[in-house]
Amino acid sequence: MKLTNHEQSLLNGWEEVFKKGQLTLWVLLALKHGPKYMGDIKAFIGDATNGALSADDVSMYRALRRYTQAELVDFTATPGKGGPDRKVYSLTPTGQVVLRSFCERNIAEVFYKPAIQKLIRGDIDA
Repeated sequence: MKLTNHEQSLLNGWEEVFKKGQLTLWVLLALKHGPKYMGDIKAFIGDATNGALSADDVSMYRALRRYTQAELVDFTATPGKGGPDRKVYSLTPTGQVVLRSFCERNIAEVFYKPAIQKLIRGDIDA
């Protein structure tokens, strides 16, 4: 589909806001099945979103600090190879409950509705 410059600008702005709002979901999903280093979290996000979502190191560390303070995520320091300790992040029990509840309320109960899937597919097929 060919977009006009105006349409492309609108789409880019919408995607930027949309992607920023998804970081929490993708970080918590990355940690759902076990602890990971920050670089592994970033790699998971890139792979899972086919490269559509990424975050720089500063944004990731800032987000992980917020999630730790909110008790969604915890970390364990492990010795670094010739450098500072490395942090291995994991979901807390609270993080697991909040992630599960968020996914049920905001993804499963919304995007898996047949009527919504039909709307989305209709736009894609058009």
